[in-house]
Amino acid sequence: MTVKIAIIDDHQLFREGVKRILEFEKTFEVVAEGEDGEDALGIIEKYHPDVVLMDINMPHENGVEATRKLIETYPDTKIIILSIHDDESYVTHTLKSGATGYLLKEMDSDALIEAVKVVADGGSYLHPKITRNLVEEFRKLSNRYASDGAYRQPEVVQPLHLLTPRECEVLQLLADGKSNRAIGDCLYISEKTVKNHVSNILQKLKVNDRTQAVVMAIKNGWVKVR
Repeated sequence: MTVKIAIIDDHQLFREGVKRILEFEKTFEVVAEGEDGEDALGIIEKYHPDVVLMDINMPHENGVEATRKLIETYPDTKIIILSIHDDESYVTHTLKSGATGYLLKEMDSDALIEAVKVVADGGSYLHPKITRNLVEEFRKLSNRYASDGAYRQPEVVQPLHLLTPRECEVLQLLADGKSNRAIGDCLYISEKTVKNHVSNILQKLKVNDRTQAVVMAIKNGWVKVR
C-alpha cells in the first residue's frame, strides 16, 4: 500500500534532498510540495496525503500554526514536524498543536523513513535525540534523590516476565536514545532484526510507539537512566 507524502519547507534544496531519500522506498510517493504553512491547507484539500512533513520555521505562517489549522479542519491529518530545535519547549508546543512526530533536521535517512512508516501506521515518532532529552527530563522530575541532592539511580529490574533478555537489551538502548541502526551496531545484529524486536516490545507492553515504551520502562524501573 502506497504512503502518500507532502513536504512543506521553504528551502527547495532541503525538500529535494528529503524527496530523494523518501523515493528510495517503493511504498512511498511524494505527491506534493509547498513552501510555507499557507500552502499546506490547499495541498491537503487537493492531494489528501497520508503524512505531511512540515518545517517548523517558515515565512508567512510557521509549522506550528499551520499544523493547528490543519488539525482543526482535517483532524485525521498525520503531521511530522521538521526542526533544528531539540529544546523540550519546542517539542511540547508542537505536539500540543496536533503533530504526531518530531524530527530534527540532523536526522539520517533511516530515521526519516522509520518516522514516516511509524506515523503512517498510526503511531507517533520522536527523533532519538528527543527521546534522550525526555529521559533526562524524567530524571530531573524524579523524586528519587539522596539527601545531598544527588540523583540516586534505583535498582533496575528487567521485565523478564514480559520480555526476553534480548528485548530487554533493546529496550535499554531505546531509552539511551539510539536509532535502530545504532542498536544493531551495539548488539551486532541486523537492523531488520532490531525492528522485529522493537515491534515485539511494543506489542508485549501494549503501547503504540517506542517513546511510550521508554516512558513505561522509566516509570517501572526497567532501564537505567544514564
